[in-house]
Amino acid sequence: MSRQTDQQSAQTTEHDATTTKREPPRTDDGIPAIIAKRSSETPVETEEIRALASAAGYRVIDEITQVRREDPGTHFGSGKVDVLSDRIEATDASVLVIDGGLTPGQTTNLRDCLPGETEIFDRYRLVLSIFAAQAGTRRAQLQVELARLKYALPRIETESDPQAMNIALEKGTRVKGVRDRIAELESKLADLPNPAEQYRSRRREQGFDLVTFAGYTNAGKSTLLHRLADDLSLDSTERHPDEADSVAAVEDRLFKTLQTTTRRATLEGRPVLATDTVGFVDDLPHWLVESFSTTISEAAAADVVVLVADASDDVETLREKIRVSLSVFDAQGVETQNIVTALNKTDLLTDAECESRVAAAESLAPRVVPVSVVEETNLETLVEAVCDRLPTATETVSMPMGDEAMSVVSWAHDHARVESVEYGAETVTLTLRGRPEILERMRGEVESVGESGLG
Repeated sequence: MSRQTDQQSAQTTEHDATTTKREPPRTDDGIPAIIAKRSSETPVETEEIRALASAAGYRVIDEITQVRREDPGTHFGSGKVDVLSDRIEATDASVLVIDGGLTPGQTTNLRDCLPGETEIFDRYRLVLSIFAAQAGTRRAQLQVELARLKYALPRIETESDPQAMNIALEKGTRVKGVRDRIAELESKLADLPNPAEQYRSRRREQGFDLVTFAGYTNAGKSTLLHRLADDLSLDSTERHPDEADSVAAVEDRLFKTLQTTTRRATLEGRPVLATDTVGFVDDLPHWLVESFSTTISEAAAADVVVLVADASDDVETLREKIRVSLSVFDAQGVETQNIVTALNKTDLLTDAECESRVAAAESLAPRVVPVSVVEETNLETLVEAVCDRLPTATETVSMPMGDEAMSVVSWAHDHARVESVEYGAETVTLTLRGRPEILERMRGEVESVGESGLG
């Protein structure tokens, strides 16, 4: 099957599997939507679901909350469902966004109770739609389709109106068709080459250390990247002429891109490639996280992972986000000693609040550094903590004076941290610090010049 035909088939299957109605066309202001959230405790927070809805292109025109246990039939109680129906009719909202995961049965029951053209998005389907809109590479597109079909499968299995969600298959059942497509996608993803691994290997040979920034959305990862990168300022939104990747945008918007963004940085004189990964989002199921595991896999290949956490979260939320983040890192094979936790946004806290957040973070995470990226507070300490975990060796070499020796000195400045250069009458003595494999290459460069001495 050709790639174009394959993609068309994937899009058709994916759309039919996840929706029964055509979504209304988006306007410049976004499709009007009502958000709803049920919680067993007060207060009922809606800030993140609003941000997710906005990121998906919806215009939130109303919100409805409820404090009670989950209703097994409709998620909300019958009275609140009536309220939702009335508000949708009164506001002409096209979409209902629910901050929570709906079972297939709950989705069907709600659909039967709401105005006929209302589109229902639970939290998971909303996240999937955001990923779908931002998937730019072949791998990301396949990952999106895989995740959407995994979401759709149990709904297809329990769908009360098979004709409405019929998937055009030459033979077999709808369920079998989706299961076969899931298996096919998993196989395709497994067979896709991973250019990132070759990229990482090549960069390490060139002397770059690899540092990954990870954590929840809006914790400040992109802003930190802009602070530390050599070729970006905090206000920069332009593509660097020497790089093919897009610049990470510094804005309070979720899921700007599915692709990781890598920039050059110099930390204590060492050349580093700093990667900003896709942010985590609260309350996502394991299968959804796993579907996009390659967006986090940069962490496993990094020399140091900087976990950026939002210190302005309350203590319990902060602790839970750190716990989940560390669990994701552990699943990716990240060594604990390679993690530094940057507790960001301390400028929003009192001293007492900051102390409580640091204590909460230190109860779970390795090396915690409280910082304010915006005010550049304690960034030097953060850089020191990162550099302390980079693979490091020190070497002193001597070479006969000459043009070739000067070329080696220039090479050393590009690939490692040069601690000192001493020019004698007949020799050049060079002391440098960097990755062990780079120092090994340095020995070879020195030997090619002529006599060498090791100190």
